[in-house]
Amino acid sequence: MTDEVRGHGGAVGPPWSVDVLADLHAGVLGERESAELWPLVNANPEARAVIDALEATSADLSSLASGPVEPMPADVAARIDAALAQEQQARGSNVVSLDAARARRKKRAGWAAGLLAAAAAVVAAVLVVVPGTGGNETGGVAQPAPSSGPGGSASETPPLALHDGNVGEAVGDVNGVRDFGPLGNEARLDACVEAAGIDPDVQPIGFRPATVNGQEAVLVLYTTGELARYRLIALAPDCGPDNPGLLLDETIGR
Repeated sequence: MTDEVRGHGGAVGPPWSVDVLADLHAGVLGERESAELWPLVNANPEARAVIDALEATSADLSSLASGPVEPMPADVAARIDAALAQEQQARGSNVVSLDAARARRKKRAGWAAGLLAAAAAVVAAVLVVVPGTGGNETGGVAQPAPSSGPGGSASETPPLALHDGNVGEAVGDVNGVRDFGPLGNEARLDACVEAAGIDPDVQPIGFRPATVNGQEAVLVLYTTGELARYRLIALAPDCGPDNPGLLLDETIGR
């Protein structure tokens, strides 16, 4: 790192270059040189401000490293799993297991978090070294796809027509879609899947209105924990706690 604004980069001064102050703060200078510089730097307000900024940045980085990491949203993880499965089918490659794919995904997520932390540190250092720099910051947060919630609007997804010969093709059309269709809301969907013997706490990776052999239904898609295998169920619109209304229950994939 070079600094053409503050000083000439040497240990004599003031002023000292930011390079010298950073090396002093990091403890990479020799013992004798550090012992001579610290009293002079501590007595110089401008140099001391740079040291304080470096200490604040180090503290921020430490808090990022030790802070809790929020888990990946279930629907995002499910979409990644589905994409991996489709890629494997397209290429005919041999993937050891879904756990291995998820481990690679977590590794990539950790690597990306590290890049974000480093970028935040660089921005913080620029702000504290260059006086008067500022601005408003807004976080770019991905919003979930719109869906019909409790008491929400009617379905906007056209029904998917299924029959005995094309059930296996429904995975890509249901995955990632959140449309309660004739069920109307999440409470109805939970009641129906529970009546069908499925834990409502297990989150589906997609649901949408459909017809099954001409009969109106809502398709619900689940992962199975096995690569490229999914469970697809179809619920009748009049399903509920006393009526499972299970029109279809198929395992799709290898």
